[in-house]
Amino acid sequence: MSDKPTVTPGDDMPLVAHLTELRSRLLRIIVVWMVIFAGLFYFANDLYTFISEPLRAYMPEGTSMIATDVASPFLTPFKLALVSALFLAMPFVLHQIWGFIAPGLYKHEKRLAVPLLASSIVLFYSGMAFAYFVVFPLVFGFFTSTAPAGVAVMTDINKYLDFVLTLFMAFGLSFEIPVATVLMVLAGIVDVAKLKEIRPYVIVGCFVIGMVLTPPDVISQALLAIPMWLLYEVGILFSQMVRPIKRDADATAEKTEDQPPA
Repeated sequence: MSDKPTVTPGDDMPLVAHLTELRSRLLRIIVVWMVIFAGLFYFANDLYTFISEPLRAYMPEGTSMIATDVASPFLTPFKLALVSALFLAMPFVLHQIWGFIAPGLYKHEKRLAVPLLASSIVLFYSGMAFAYFVVFPLVFGFFTSTAPAGVAVMTDINKYLDFVLTLFMAFGLSFEIPVATVLMVLAGIVDVAKLKEIRPYVIVGCFVIGMVLTPPDVISQALLAIPMWLLYEVGILFSQMVRPIKRDADATAEKTEDQPPA
């Protein structure tokens, strides 16, 4: 059975058709995003209560979070609901992206792409969960315990949301390292031997990234850098199980298969 892409060179879609399909898929993404947002908006304040719990648990008794802007009590939960809806819609977003690029892939590429997409979703959510349940309690416990005497810890709700969203994105994306590593090996950009060779530089880079993306404390920096390093090792492990994809050779083989017998 020949391993052909869904769309052969002779059946290439015109540019207008590609743009039309792209627009259609973008509209579907926006519609699903807004539908989820509409369902979450009613619970926006509850969402903020949940997301702020790691900080409020360590705030001194008698203190609370504050809103320094007039519109913050409305806009901050609104923004949280909007971003949360996008996070929840991510599987559908990736499915639409997959549906757009799949016709140009060979069958063996599709077999690899599906588990990679599924893994990327699971890893991204795992990174966010790790940040919420492990990193936040340690970081906020450290911050509140180091407040100078006479200083009440009363964080602005909007600045807190920006802070935690940054950490969510940092940890969510850092947990994608195994997928990125496997993709680079599949694309032939780098091989496993090279990945092992540059390991010391990667470890240093992980700690540099941890310094840039997290607050200026050793705890949060280490909690990002160490998982990144371990995930890099996981990426190397799985990269040993795959081989680079050579599309030119596949296309040549398929053309030979498509030729009628003499």
